[in-house]
Amino acid sequence: MSSASSHSSAGPDRHSDGPDRRSVVAAVGAAGLAAALTACGSGDDSAGAGAATTGAAPEGGGTALARTADIPEGGGKVFEDRGVVVTQPTAGTYKAFSAECTHQGCAVGSVANGTIVCPCHGSEFSAADGSVRKGPATKGLAPARITVSGDDIRLA
Repeated sequence: MSSASSHSSAGPDRHSDGPDRRSVVAAVGAAGLAAALTACGSGDDSAGAGAATTGAAPEGGGTALARTADIPEGGGKVFEDRGVVVTQPTAGTYKAFSAECTHQGCAVGSVANGTIVCPCHGSEFSAADGSVRKGPATKGLAPARITVSGDDIRLA
């Protein structure tokens, strides 16, 4: 009568009961990064996550990232030290996402031709919305909030 249950928390069939550990750790990390990036924001979510807001930035508000001229149309720039990638999918539209690949947490390495590429295992993400274009990643990049005021791009 004292047989071990096949559904123990350390058992091998744990994968069938929910997300695997890597997915949970990645999701928690992405959520933490998103929370950290938005902690300095005004709390106004009217522009939506991952969207750039335009207009006057509050005095001293946000962390300066780049000038709009630094972000090529159809491309972008990875700010690995800030954990964010900023893209310009179409002329005058700026987006930002976590620079942490959702596959195994590597920093994405480049943005070109509308695609954000992770150099570790080749995952590719849309520069427009962060969605997965090519695996092994199965989840898109977490959005980050930025503001664009004049020629300045800042973390919100």
